[in-house]
Amino acid sequence: MADYDVTVIGGGLIGCASACYLARGGARVALLERGQINQGASGQNAGSLHFQLEYRLIRDIDRYRRELEFYVGMSRHAIMMWEGLDEDLGIDTQTGMHGGLMVAETPEQVEVLKRKLEIEQSQGLEIELLDGDGARRIAPYLAPGILAALHCPKEGHSNPRLLAPAFARRAVDAGARVETHAAVTGVSRSGSGWRVSYENAAASEGVSSITTGAVLNAAGIWAVRVAAMANLHLPLFPVALTMNATEKVDPLVPHLVQHVGRRLSLKQTDDGNLLIGGGWPSRMQQSAGQWTGSAPPELRMDSVVGNLRAGADVVPQVAGLRLLRVWTGTTAITPDELPVLGEVPQAPGFFVAAGGSGFTNGPTYARLMSELILNGSSSHPLDPFSPARFGGLNAFMG
Repeated sequence: MADYDVTVIGGGLIGCASACYLARGGARVALLERGQINQGASGQNAGSLHFQLEYRLIRDIDRYRRELEFYVGMSRHAIMMWEGLDEDLGIDTQTGMHGGLMVAETPEQVEVLKRKLEIEQSQGLEIELLDGDGARRIAPYLAPGILAALHCPKEGHSNPRLLAPAFARRAVDAGARVETHAAVTGVSRSGSGWRVSYENAAASEGVSSITTGAVLNAAGIWAVRVAAMANLHLPLFPVALTMNATEKVDPLVPHLVQHVGRRLSLKQTDDGNLLIGGGWPSRMQQSAGQWTGSAPPELRMDSVVGNLRAGADVVPQVAGLRLLRVWTGTTAITPDELPVLGEVPQAPGFFVAAGGSGFTNGPTYARLMSELILNGSSSHPLDPFSPARFGGLNAFMG
């Protein structure tokens, strides 16, 4: 008999939430995290809850229309989950769902808003197209040049520093074993299940191993290395991003503000700081000609300037604020920028949950993946996001 039913690799939001839901579902669960809980992308992001399709996704709106429809459907699940997370976790997650606006500045961008609106309304997302004056009536801080905006009343923000640790505590309460500073060094077949080897920096016995019925690879930017240990290819690629925080100001922007044609995500925290991001790059550091996730990405000043300029173009008062803090972080994306969720066909019992809005949809990914692992199916279809869509990569791996 295996030591555990499921071993979760990765202590970010998706991994901790998955461990929680799996343990609550009756599974014997172990979670292994190479460092500390929430030290990766789950704790470094700006905490946006963007239930509308993001700028990066709608660039390929025609090519991936079917997948985007499923993705919007998942957003409806995510909204319901976020509305109940404080009660479920027993803490104040500092979540504010005061609405979001995706703005357009040109006639061409307005047309993209309309096409996006069609997909979102077809999947039941509560959303409304406003002209420029209508948008400024509910958001008087918007610049005169804003021609239109899509308003989603459920969007908002949460505190990324609180969520994953809360899920880890609830996982332990439900009987899961959560081990930090446990770097996975091997994943191999063991009978009908798997053997996971790891090295705990705080222990003296060196490498340990456990047997498990299934593995859930939720290791973020390290997910590729974990998959390679199981002799599998996983098309996830690290990208380094930049976030900015201004000085505290009186209440100004109650909404999450995004742009349909420019990299911009802007919101105001409960403390009064404006957080400005939206996908502006930083530079990953290298070692021996390879990118490393062990060191923070290097800042690019052109990204800081470009990001702040985009923010000031949409919210003019940004131009008069002092920049208080800039930080960088690393996340992972797939070639189609959609998540990888499901079982690898060539490796029964090896599951992946990574990529694609891992904060906004992280709790939803975790719940759906726990359903899939425990029951063999999920309450919302995951087929469009399955690792099977990259099946050719593993056709010869065995």
